[in-house]
Amino acid sequence: MTSQSVQSAEGHVFDIIGIGIGPFNLGLACLTQPIRDLDCLFLERKDQFNWHEGTLLETATLQTPFLCDLVTLADPTSEFSFLNYLKQTGRIYAFYAFLLDTENFFLLRNEFNKYYRWAAGRLDNVVFNREVETVEYDEEAGVYRVTSLNTKMGQRKVLLARRIVLGSGMSPAVPAPCEAVRDKLLHSADYLRNREAVRQKKSITVVGSGQSAAEVYHDLLSDIDRYGYRLNWVTRSSRLVPRELTKFTLQMTTPDYADYFFSLSRSKREDLVRAMQSIFKGVNPSLINDIYDLRYRKLLGGDVDMMLISNTEVEACTHDAASDSFRVTFRQVEEEKSFELETEALIMGTGYRFRMPDYLRPISDRINWCGEGRFAVARNCSIDTKGSEIFVQNAEIHADSYLPPDLGQSCYRNSIIIREVLGKEYYPVERSLAFQRFSSPVDGLTAAVSAGG
Repeated sequence: MTSQSVQSAEGHVFDIIGIGIGPFNLGLACLTQPIRDLDCLFLERKDQFNWHEGTLLETATLQTPFLCDLVTLADPTSEFSFLNYLKQTGRIYAFYAFLLDTENFFLLRNEFNKYYRWAAGRLDNVVFNREVETVEYDEEAGVYRVTSLNTKMGQRKVLLARRIVLGSGMSPAVPAPCEAVRDKLLHSADYLRNREAVRQKKSITVVGSGQSAAEVYHDLLSDIDRYGYRLNWVTRSSRLVPRELTKFTLQMTTPDYADYFFSLSRSKREDLVRAMQSIFKGVNPSLINDIYDLRYRKLLGGDVDMMLISNTEVEACTHDAASDSFRVTFRQVEEEKSFELETEALIMGTGYRFRMPDYLRPISDRINWCGEGRFAVARNCSIDTKGSEIFVQNAEIHADSYLPPDLGQSCYRNSIIIREVLGKEYYPVERSLAFQRFSSPVDGLTAAVSAGG
């Protein structure tokens, strides 16, 4: 969609304005484009689509199979499917041969990013270089007023919508003791664009226990003997915890489990969230093994200066401008002992955290909030007090929100949102996705006891 067409949209009321274009909202844009009864627009502040561009390393893979594309699980016939992308780019037969090794069902993230960009380029309902500044509600007209800035032209426009879908995701998180030096350290989200500068440092420390930290560490370990830096990896977990990718474990990402989750008391839900870390925040088992094998090969070529230490968290962190280095105080939590490390580069692979966008402040009274300023997310993905106007695609999992970041649930989630907006089911919404049940079959057990008695 051109800049001119957006300007002409002022005064026109869209059915949906999507804010932020990540995989979830990009999927919604693909699924809504062919629906004549829906008029939608999706706004993104960046100049092009790039998915986790800071960690698009050559060997980084998805953590879900390729069928978790933008549309297939909702509409296998869609022109925006990954398989159609392969056909249109002349690579479908090469992909067919690639799949003869079934381990390759977890595709390279670089390939999926290219697919996403291909899909975005075929849409006429997405606009880049548009930063949303405020969202207000017009009580008299019953619509939301979205003010966005054209970051190229410097122009502001007000667009009107009946509903808002938030897809801007979460923000890079760092440990609280590091907040004071946040602008000096590096988050894994920005690793790739700073990679060459990092490699020139004499000492590098990676902090974090999840997939991003593991990918950064593996990449740096690959070149440690070439550049000669000292490499540390500090994890708060007791070991490199593998992400649970077994088929029945992944049933806990389904709507069936979400229904069960919300049927429990809040205290039980809080306990469950703490217990779910390995499902959503672990490391691909294959990457854990690759790191071990790479470390062994480096040992055969002559030992390298590296340290991997677990059960350890950050206590304090300072930056010395004169030496351009960090002094980090760590604490081994089981031994209850503290120690210091000095490092020239400090990389945080410490995940992402929800931060309320400033543009929502004018309509904060229309949103359901829970503790710590987080969204209370209803089962239909809505967060507004009416339960039908403001939807969220991806938010931090907590006792009042169960939106797993699993790409495999994107199509289901978008089908639900489309049904809520249209008032009818456009894409079939499966009533049950899991092969197991999570609640007790009270009625069935009673019947079985009666029959046996």
